[in-house]
Amino acid sequence: MASLFVIQGPDRGRRYELAEVSVTIGRESSNGIQLHDTEASRRHVELRKNEGTYELVDLESSNGTFVNNARIEQRLLQNGDRVEIGRTRMIFTASDEAETEKHQLDVDIVNPEVTTGASRIISSLSQSEGSQLFQTSDPTESAWLARARSNLQVMYRTALAVSHTLDIDQLLMRIMELIFEWVEADRGCIMLMDEETEQLDPTVRLNRHETQSDEKLTISQTILDYVVEHDEGVLTTDAREDNRFDAAGSIIKMGVREAICVPMQGRYGVVGVIYIDTYTTPGKMFTQRAGTRFSEEHLKLMVAIGHQAALAIEDTSYYSAMVQAERLAAMGQTTAMLSHDIKNILQGIQGGSYLIEEGLKQKQWEAIENGWRIVEKNQEKISNLAMDMLSFSKERQPELQPADVNSVVAEVEEMLSGLAAELEVRLTVLPAKDLPELLFDQEGIQRACLNVIGNAIDACQGSDAGAVQ
Repeated sequence: MASLFVIQGPDRGRRYELAEVSVTIGRESSNGIQLHDTEASRRHVELRKNEGTYELVDLESSNGTFVNNARIEQRLLQNGDRVEIGRTRMIFTASDEAETEKHQLDVDIVNPEVTTGASRIISSLSQSEGSQLFQTSDPTESAWLARARSNLQVMYRTALAVSHTLDIDQLLMRIMELIFEWVEADRGCIMLMDEETEQLDPTVRLNRHETQSDEKLTISQTILDYVVEHDEGVLTTDAREDNRFDAAGSIIKMGVREAICVPMQGRYGVVGVIYIDTYTTPGKMFTQRAGTRFSEEHLKLMVAIGHQAALAIEDTSYYSAMVQAERLAAMGQTTAMLSHDIKNILQGIQGGSYLIEEGLKQKQWEAIENGWRIVEKNQEKISNLAMDMLSFSKERQPELQPADVNSVVAEVEEMLSGLAAELEVRLTVLPAKDLPELLFDQEGIQRACLNVIGNAIDACQGSDAGAVQ
């Protein structure tokens, strides 16, 4: 079934299955999909299904609807399209069960006997050997080839890092370490874009020298704004001569001689920036001349590294959203299960209370004793339910014991008789004759019977001749 999966916004982690022919999306509760997003209109868009395809139609919303960063009025959705409504970002997933089955049928795995002599393994390479693909010890290799090999090596190691790490902080620190191994930067920082404020927040910092650890890293807002707004990396080797930046008020006073700042451009936009620089104390900035350490080659590779890191961050965020969706689903199942158990216990207590009340009215001590016995049983069930909740992390296994089914059903009748009498529903139990003891979970069967019979009594409420047998 096709669905919309929220990867960003107030409803992050929710999955909406598209079962209806037409569904509206917006802030109002009357919509098929309600978004808790203040920037979404009350009725923002409509999703229409037509012969297996889905068309997204903007309903003259205030802030517009975007698909893959392009504003749309009407658009036929494709699998994987990104839909943006206000601050909410969703991924559209089309139903591809038939296509998956088709591809599976097109693949045939044959037994070794069939291919004997027809094919053989002539070479193999372990993963550890593959990681040394771009390393060489040839002293005669040209400087240009050595640099190219080094660049490929850092990209390869970056790709390995982003594919092996799900923790964003660990991933970003590893990327900074790889950059420092490859280029002679003094200081570096990675900042991620906050989804709510749309401001850059420092996430990881690295210094080459320990003496710099106590110093505050001050980064030019001018450079950050330029990188984010223009979506391009910048290299400055002499801030005094770079007319893109306000040298006097920007980085000269910070002691920055060279700097590279690149956007972390993902599939859906800029998720952050990577910044590195070389540092000189401001007093020596104009008196000390030093050779450049950064080049256009470094800038190009930094842009590529930023893109790799951004894709990994988006994938990690998507994975986190999926985990959150699974947790929400599990919470929903837990709530439904507990509500049934609590309802059954309350029905039993109500039944016992009814017998006690009637016994007090008619001064029938036997009825009072029977009612109190029912209440006591359900008090014990409350205690057992509380213990089950404490050990909910463990899956409950059925406790199979020999028991009489008629006795279990009789207890259920006793617990629900008060509810049936209160709702004027006739409850009749016909015990099975000559039924031997069976091996089953008494508590599980009792819960099931309470659910089924209790729902049946509720369904008969208000009818003239309601009866459950």
